[in-house]
This record gives sequence, structure tokens and C-alpha cells, in this order.
Amino acid sequence: MSTKRIHIGDERFYILTLFAIAFEIEDAGHYIPSLMPVKLLVGLPPAHFGAQYERFERYFMRGAEEFEFHGKKFKINIYEVTAYPQAFAAAMPVYGHISTMPRAIVIDIGGFTADYLLVKNGQADFSVCDTLEHGVIILYNQISARVNSELDMLLDESDIDAVLKGIHHDYGNDVVRIVNDMAQVFISDLIGKLRERAIDLRSGKAVFVGGGSILLRKQIEASGKVASPIFVDKISANAKGYELLYKASRGRG
Repeated sequence: MSTKRIHIGDERFYILTLFAIAFEIEDAGHYIPSLMPVKLLVGLPPAHFGAQYERFERYFMRGAEEFEFHGKKFKINIYEVTAYPQAFAAAMPVYGHISTMPRAIVIDIGGFTADYLLVKNGQADFSVCDTLEHGVIILYNQISARVNSELDMLLDESDIDAVLKGIHHDYGNDVVRIVNDMAQVFISDLIGKLRERAIDLRSGKAVFVGGGSILLRKQIEASGKVASPIFVDKISANAKGYELLYKASRGRG
């Protein structure tokens, strides 16, 4: 599991995590009515990782818990918690492509934010990372406001997703044009923000992860400002990366 923003004292996040654990146990077919040991792998944005990972791990280490989910009584014991940096974890499925590169930038475009992290010779460089207020929800809001203003039409996120994915048979040409043009500007602005931080995507490798990257792949490739983009096209890339990093740290492939 992962999070963009978390107040350590917020119990709602912990409760939601318990439900997420229960869902995963059910989905894997591992439910038993007796106490179930749980090993929890979690993630933080790279810019917050160094300062917060120890507190974040302690936040989840609370011993045995009992609760009800989907009509079943769950008894779990979170006996181990390990935190990893998001973005770096999400790049693990393509780690072989960047492990020997002198320089690669991992860019994680999410809902509210976009995180970036420099990877040098396969190692995360936390001196070059940050969280930008440049997630796809901002794009959704901008598109909705413009379409409403110019065409007197209301679009929701699913409408915008459909156009960006090319499934726009029920939308007029003006709507399609506005959505695609604004998405292209959105990506150009993101690349511009990275350049302001002395990160030029026309050199080295650029690894794009996160749902926003998947949604805006066409715009990223069409920007002409990314020399060698690599896309991790799995929404669950961070979670898979935590597993790979954990196994690597324990000497298991």
C-alpha cells in the first residue's frame, strides 16, 4: 500500500488500512477465523521518505487487532512493517533497464501530485527528489471548467478519461480537441517544472509510473521533450515494487 499524504495521528487511515488488509486476505483466499500474522509493506513519497519512514512504520505496529469485514470477524497481528520510497519502488519492474544507467529520472504522476526521483547507477538519490502539485485531478478540474465555459457542457472524470483513451464516439469534435490540447499543455507544463529544477528529460532515461502516466502516455510521447521514455503500465506498480525490494533485501529473488 502507499500514500501521498498522511497525518500520523489520523486514525481513519489506519482503519482503512485494516480493511485493505482484510480485502487482500479474502482476495488471496487466505482467510482463517483464528489469528492471522501480517507482514505489511508500505510506501512514502521520496521527498518525505528519509524524515518519516521510521514514524510511518511505527504507526502501523500495534500488535493484534480484531474487527469485522464483509460479515467476517478478522483477527490479525501486524508483526512486521517495512516502508519503501514510492516511485523508486514502482520502477522495480523495469529495474533491469536502469540499474546500470548513470542517470535515470522516475516520474510518478498521481491524482493530486507528481513525484520525481533521480536514480544513479541503480541507486536512489534522495538529494534530487520532490513532490509537485501537478496531478491529473488538477487537469480534470481545468478541462471541466473550460468545457463548461466554452461549450456550456458538464464533463466528469470518466468523460475526460474516455476522450484521453480514444473512446470518444459520443463526444463532439470541440470537446475532443479541448481535452487533448489541455492534456498536452499539462504535460508540457510538468516537463517545464522539471526543467526549472535542472532536470532535462531529453537526456538519460525517464521512467513514467502511476495512473496519470498511463493515462497521458500519448501526450508524453508526443511532447518531443522526452528522449527515452519507459512506461510502467501497471497501476499497482508501487505495491509490486515493495514486494520485489523486500525479497531483494532478504536475499530472495
